[in-house]
Amino acid sequence: MVETLLEDIFRVERVDPDGKKFDRVSRIEAVSEQLDMHMQLDVNTEIYPLHVGEKFMMVLASTLNLDGTPDSGYYTQGGRKSLADKFEYVMHGKLYRISDASGPNVKVEMCVSFAGLLMLLKGDPTTVAQKFELDQRLFILIRKV
Repeated sequence: MVETLLEDIFRVERVDPDGKKFDRVSRIEAVSEQLDMHMQLDVNTEIYPLHVGEKFMMVLASTLNLDGTPDSGYYTQGGRKSLADKFEYVMHGKLYRISDASGPNVKVEMCVSFAGLLMLLKGDPTTVAQKFELDQRLFILIRKV
């Protein structure tokens, strides 16, 4: 069974808060329901539009293989079932920065690049920092709820 690194339901609070910069990409700001996390995420709105007030489930995983085996880094069209089959929008990227957190009420910041589409995730150090490491390859999986 595949073990996810992070899973929560987010609500879109704002879309393009700094103005629209690209035709097919929007930056959303969202807040999670259970883990009190804040996220900024660049989304290709041509294929997956998100609007203020919508809720979506977001999962971060290190592999799409249902048996939990590590991802090979290559896409194969073998007809095998994968974690991606349960979601509508999937991107593959690399965690390139984790901020150091110390002190009370301090949030850890993680930055992930999905081929130029960026994600900034802020959350409690006990939730975020323990499961993630620098240069880790990640999949983000999203579906509206």
